[in-house]
Amino acid sequence: MNDLVRQHTALGDSDLEWLHLLVSEWQLLSDLSFADLVLWVPTRDGTRYVSVAQMRPNTGPTSYQNDMVGHLVPRGRRPMLDTALDEGRIVREGDPEWREEVPVRVESIPVRRESRVLGVIARNTNLLTVRTPSRLELTYLQSASDLAQMIAAGSFPFPNQQVDMDAAPRAGDGLIRLDADGVVQYASPNALSAYHRLGLAADLVGHHLGETTAELAPARGPVDEALVKLASGWAPREFEVEGNEGVIQLRSIPLKPKGTHIGSLVLLRDVTELRRRERELITKDATIREIHHRVKNNLQTVAALLRLQARRMDSEQGKEALAEAVRRVGSIAIVHETLSQTLDERVEFDDIADRVLAMVAEISPGRVAGRRTGKFGILDAEVATPLSMVLTELLQNALEHGFGPGQQGTVEVSAVRGGTARSDPRLLVTVQDDGSGLPEGFDAKRTGNLGLQIVRTLVEGELGGTFDMLPAPERGTRVVLDIPVRADGAERRGGTPAGR
Repeated sequence: MNDLVRQHTALGDSDLEWLHLLVSEWQLLSDLSFADLVLWVPTRDGTRYVSVAQMRPNTGPTSYQNDMVGHLVPRGRRPMLDTALDEGRIVREGDPEWREEVPVRVESIPVRRESRVLGVIARNTNLLTVRTPSRLELTYLQSASDLAQMIAAGSFPFPNQQVDMDAAPRAGDGLIRLDADGVVQYASPNALSAYHRLGLAADLVGHHLGETTAELAPARGPVDEALVKLASGWAPREFEVEGNEGVIQLRSIPLKPKGTHIGSLVLLRDVTELRRRERELITKDATIREIHHRVKNNLQTVAALLRLQARRMDSEQGKEALAEAVRRVGSIAIVHETLSQTLDERVEFDDIADRVLAMVAEISPGRVAGRRTGKFGILDAEVATPLSMVLTELLQNALEHGFGPGQQGTVEVSAVRGGTARSDPRLLVTVQDDGSGLPEGFDAKRTGNLGLQIVRTLVEGELGGTFDMLPAPERGTRVVLDIPVRADGAERRGGTPAGR
């Protein structure tokens, strides 16, 4: 619609926003009218109309099998459009049109904003299935007529009341028609069923909706008064009421077809099961986060016990072995601490990498600086945990074997998310130092300490990637990890989807 309006018409941005607001609401008008709606806007030179939006009803057959958006019609070919635009009134005169052997009643509704008519809505009703209308259909049609008059007067849609139509209740979910005092004139079967869910034992017709709703969903103090006013339809609002273990979502629409408040439409939907599922998910998420928090606490307790044991040992080799175990446990605890603060089983790994860098730098025998470049991005927990241990081992190995006591240097961790194809994205991780380098004849695949054996097992076995350790181009050592990941952030293990 933006492109069509700007290409063919002289409407400004504020006028376009009004049309967007109208289009966000007009599914209701289409459903209540049992009719197709097409929005026509005059072109810049005033000689033609361009159709910029179209809506089909959910409550009846369509009058247009084809898409009308983008069609241009010369002025004069459809006199009802001209009359509605020029005179600013709803035009219903004229005989039905025949389209593919289907009779269609056409009406034109001017779209007014303040003192100007921006365009015209052509309301097209398929008359092929016309029959004696029921009370429900009569209420729909009367409500549609009131809304059409409000559109022609510029009082609908309501400014600053953008509605999420995907979440808001629709006419078919449940409809209540109120008079000017808030008393129910008509309630659809779905609406009555929803109120029965709240605990209503009688009919709604003849009762004050606000007072009845407040009794079914008891509250205290000013909240009770506000609920009475909201459910009486005096203002365009969306709200929910809960009672008798039921939850109903309501939307009130004041009706002022001639500038005077004559009543209201209340659309409602029973969302009890939806809210129950949402609460279950919230409870589940909270439970998962609590589990991660407790695991983190337990791991910190284990680390504290290992440190306590190390203080009681006389062997320097034993103390160092326990210190390495503390750092390994600590890297896992960092992942669980991060997971305890998220809503899913995925983490932003850049923060974890920075914390591992800081933790390992504490054991630096000299003044070795650590830094990170690039971004790891979001990773699943089953990848974040082994990868954090791999980084811990590689950084610890670089600090212990690449630098002597008091020696200065740098250890850099870089990460790149990429790949040659969308179906095969990769995470490339490089850990490089400018220390003393590898000893002569060193082979990372055959030799190495326990830390490198852990790295090799985790990278190749857990992550399904590759691991290589080689001399850096100028000085020091470079370790390269190549890990396959899924494009949506859900990693895969051993080349197959995670959770196999």
